[in-house]
Amino acid sequence: MTFQQVSLRLYELCLPVIFILGTAPAHAEKNPEEVLQAALQITSLANAVNSVGRSDARAASLLTEIASIASPSGREHERAAKVAELMRNAGLVDVQVDNTPNVVGRIVGMSGKALVFVTMLDDLPITEEFQREGLRPRREGDRVVGPATDIQSAVAAMVLAAEALVASGVHPRHDLVFAAVAREETGLQGMEALYSRYKDSTVGFVEVLGDGQAVHYGAGGAIGWWKVVAYGPEGHTGTGGLPNVNQAIANSASGIFNLQQPERHKGTFINIGIIRSGEAFNHKPATGWFSLDIRAQERGVVEEIVREVRRILVRVSQETHTRLEMVPDFQSLGGQIPGARDSYLTRSAIAVSRHLGFQPELSDAGCCNMRVPIGEGTPAVGIRGERGGERATRDEWASIPAMLNMARHTLLMGVTAGELQ
Repeated sequence: MTFQQVSLRLYELCLPVIFILGTAPAHAEKNPEEVLQAALQITSLANAVNSVGRSDARAASLLTEIASIASPSGREHERAAKVAELMRNAGLVDVQVDNTPNVVGRIVGMSGKALVFVTMLDDLPITEEFQREGLRPRREGDRVVGPATDIQSAVAAMVLAAEALVASGVHPRHDLVFAAVAREETGLQGMEALYSRYKDSTVGFVEVLGDGQAVHYGAGGAIGWWKVVAYGPEGHTGTGGLPNVNQAIANSASGIFNLQQPERHKGTFINIGIIRSGEAFNHKPATGWFSLDIRAQERGVVEEIVREVRRILVRVSQETHTRLEMVPDFQSLGGQIPGARDSYLTRSAIAVSRHLGFQPELSDAGCCNMRVPIGEGTPAVGIRGERGGERATRDEWASIPAMLNMARHTLLMGVTAGELQ
């Protein structure tokens, strides 16, 4: 079948179905499985999909280049520059690195709308320590083993998909935007910036974090981060150890951890991951702080815990003669978009997963970057499933077969949810 014949068939599939008494619901306008199958009749596109499936060496090479560069959250600039270079080499246009630093490139469509693919650019801090020890990604059979390989396999897969789409010569209806966002680990800051840029022009966001064995279409649970800041009198050890902000920090942390009982609420977690205060053995600091991370399936549970934490802080302040302040840092309350399960975007993701041989597990409890658009009422799906394992350890690894399926899923979502001319 020629490209022109297939394009006509795709156009017919995308026409709205008109009834005498009105118009069919938006999600009835197109059948993503039919759109996908029609697209696969284009020889160049079918060849691109098959080529990706045989690109294990290319996938491993891309991942090795990307993961070899240290990229802790907040310091992703060097990796961002490398990913931008790879995007340009793949044939994407308008490739940019912003101040976040997010990396964004695109394949130009005609509609003025965009389908936005999202991956993560940053690592956990411990990963950089392993890289300083000299650990580097290396291929071992059907795996790439080494620091940063797990999450960054999604970035490599996205670049591989972009290469194949450009080489196929197909023309999407919507812009296909490929983004590697920074600062996911420090409060979804990169995704916030990306969302601000595309919120008014997107048909949806697709977060790529797995091979398609699961599809998420909602943002489950609520997450809240705070800094608990302690203030007290500054002085030398010789002037007396109390009052002391470190006592206030210690007593507060102990009380907060004691809130965690296994039977409290399923899916509820409280963590203190950072504690910061003085810098000298013989000095009593005037201030210090600790982080507080609260997560629960329901927003009301987070709010209940916050009230309990505030009561603890009031009590500790009185006992230690210090002042404690709870400062909001990041909140993501999650949410659901009515009809998201039956949206064209979600059905496209399911159709592609099934084409790849999976019966995807469906969930409305998505996490990570997709929480931002869904929280604002903008369609988003998360492509989950197998990717790798042992993240943030010396034995971290990525599955090459999973990486190839991530790339094929991204490619096929581009021609299904992104549509073709």
